[in-house]
Amino acid sequence: MKIVVAADPFAISLKNALVPYLTDELGHTVIDVGSSESKEVPYFEAGSNACRVLQSGEAERAILLCGTGMGMSIVANHFPGVRASVVESVFAARMCRAINDANALCLGAMIWGEWMAKEAVDVFLKTNIGDGLESLAEGLKAGVKAVEAIRPAAN
Repeated sequence: MKIVVAADPFAISLKNALVPYLTDELGHTVIDVGSSESKEVPYFEAGSNACRVLQSGEAERAILLCGTGMGMSIVANHFPGVRASVVESVFAARMCRAINDANALCLGAMIWGEWMAKEAVDVFLKTNIGDGLESLAEGLKAGVKAVEAIRPAAN
């Protein structure tokens, strides 16, 4: 799977732990569009870069990292077709996929340790909509479509 990853300066160390896990251990391809030790990219820019990659179809999922995950989530949810969830537990990482078909996982480096973040990423990548909730799957899919159809009124 192709995964776009973006981190702001607060989350470089978490990104540096997750990228080798994604590539070397899980065999995914990573497109890194965020901060590194040699380049600081603010959360709003890194998140926007990642969401454009996700929208284009160059990546199937996004993992967005900042101090709390909240800033990245706010930015990401401005992009049509991006369904970003900031999560603070492995269970929430599973449910954001199973219930909401989230395609962008937002994690906070101030909240997550490396080992638990890897667990959250793993479950996020393996879970599909309706997993564990099979009797609700059709309704969940309809809900995702209904949310995608919502467009704010023009000012």
